[in-house]
Amino acid sequence: MRSRRMRWLTRILARLLIWGLLLAGSGPGVASAASPTTEEILAKVDQVLTTIGGIQDGNHTLRWDQNLLAAQRFVILPAFNNEAVIGKNTGLVWEQAPDATARPWAAATSYCVNKNVGGTRGWRVPSVAELTSLIDPSLPAPFVPATAFTGLQSSLYWSATSSADIPNRAWPVFFSVGDVNPSLKASSHYVWCVRGGMNADQY
Repeated sequence: MRSRRMRWLTRILARLLIWGLLLAGSGPGVASAASPTTEEILAKVDQVLTTIGGIQDGNHTLRWDQNLLAAQRFVILPAFNNEAVIGKNTGLVWEQAPDATARPWAAATSYCVNKNVGGTRGWRVPSVAELTSLIDPSLPAPFVPATAFTGLQSSLYWSATSSADIPNRAWPVFFSVGDVNPSLKASSHYVWCVRGGMNADQY
């Protein structure tokens, strides 16, 4: 409950900050002052969010506007006993070593919800957009750096996203080719649990 309140407060403060900065550059009596640039506004938002949430390197789950290369985008987290990795492009936290057991879709969902990684609960199956965000096309399959992740199979990994027109199918990501195709939920695939903000409708 506390983390939910913090996320709510963070969003409100970030919006108020942006609104205030925009007004400061366009309000009466300050016509001669230069309006803040988008980069300045986003830098200030990062500063406020980092101060409020204690988030390292200005990364948080409210932003998807970074496009770092593989060597810079993933950081192993000592606070999770080095069992989790933050993706700095999105702020999402991933298992450092995904489980090597293939499961049907429903079992994969239950597995992540009950998962304990680095002494921390609150894991889930990622959405298809989140899962594909791990793929770096400049790397060979499985398209993620071996310096950050271990044990990843060049195979299918479940997402939490169901097929809109075929409810008994969901969208896994194929890490051998970087492709996405719907698969029957009764099929067994691997799962890579993630931690971060989510849309409850994914489940």
